[in-house]
Amino acid sequence: MTAIKVVAFGGGHGLAASLRALRRCTPDLELDITAVVTVGDDGGSSGRLRAERGALPPGDLRQALVALADEQPATRRSAELFQHRFAHGNGARLSGPDPLAGHAVGNLVLLGLMEQLGDPVVALDHAGAMLGAVGRVLPMSCQQVEIEARVRGADPACPDELRTVRGQHAVAVTQGRVESVRLTPTGPRACPEAVAAVREADWLIFGPGSWYTSVIPHLLVPELAAAIVASPARRLITLNLAAEQETLGLSVADHLAALRWYLPELRVDLVIADGKAVGDPEPVHRAAESLGARLVVAPVAVEDGSPRHDPAALGAALVPVLGANR
Repeated sequence: MTAIKVVAFGGGHGLAASLRALRRCTPDLELDITAVVTVGDDGGSSGRLRAERGALPPGDLRQALVALADEQPATRRSAELFQHRFAHGNGARLSGPDPLAGHAVGNLVLLGLMEQLGDPVVALDHAGAMLGAVGRVLPMSCQQVEIEARVRGADPACPDELRTVRGQHAVAVTQGRVESVRLTPTGPRACPEAVAAVREADWLIFGPGSWYTSVIPHLLVPELAAAIVASPARRLITLNLAAEQETLGLSVADHLAALRWYLPELRVDLVIADGKAVGDPEPVHRAAESLGARLVVAPVAVEDGSPRHDPAALGAALVPVLGANR
């Protein structure tokens, strides 16, 4: 039996949780995993490298690679090295600011590979080989993009005023209500390898993750959005466990409606949600039905009550879904 080709969209910790869950499916299913990652991050180490070197922000790409890293001791040590973040050095030894402080080693490795090899996709494939990754990591676009949002009440002193907030980090922490998001430049070119993966996929998975800054941006890349609509793959959405700052005011059902607003042609087969996070399932059930989807409620959160997906539990919920009709 051929492997099930799965493409997972997102960025940051949400995509990493999805990838770890998919890895937990491998004893029961043979999966061919591709992660397609947003490239709008402008905060922290990624933002500094983006501004100083003109590079694609590597942080979310690094997180995806580490999530897919092989479990052998040598590759686990390499994955831990990728995640190591330099602390501030001894001030007595420095004549100015510490240039390494705050950078993750993996971000610097990816930057070096991108500059050395001249192609982000080739660089990511090489980094994946270094980590023994059990899947492929691709950027949604090889262009630098910026996320912008129209936000109502970004200034608490003017709660009804609509303002443009620029930058992924600023959008993620805005105090107002996000009413719309867009990318600049408008209509960036899609990564060709990502488009090809979507066209060949058996399953497309969206979420969990920051809705406006990690999930929806994929729908704003025209060629990628067209491939998502045209793909013969089945489509699955994994809902978040709690509202984030950027989605305060959005109900669980509103998260599904937002996807439809940005890509009206989007049809979905399944929506996975945690029962405690959903509360009353009826509005979510109706929102899922409006996308053509069936709602699956399963205990996919960690047991300590924090809003984090348990990779083992989410993987267990995914196995019967991804393996259906095989």
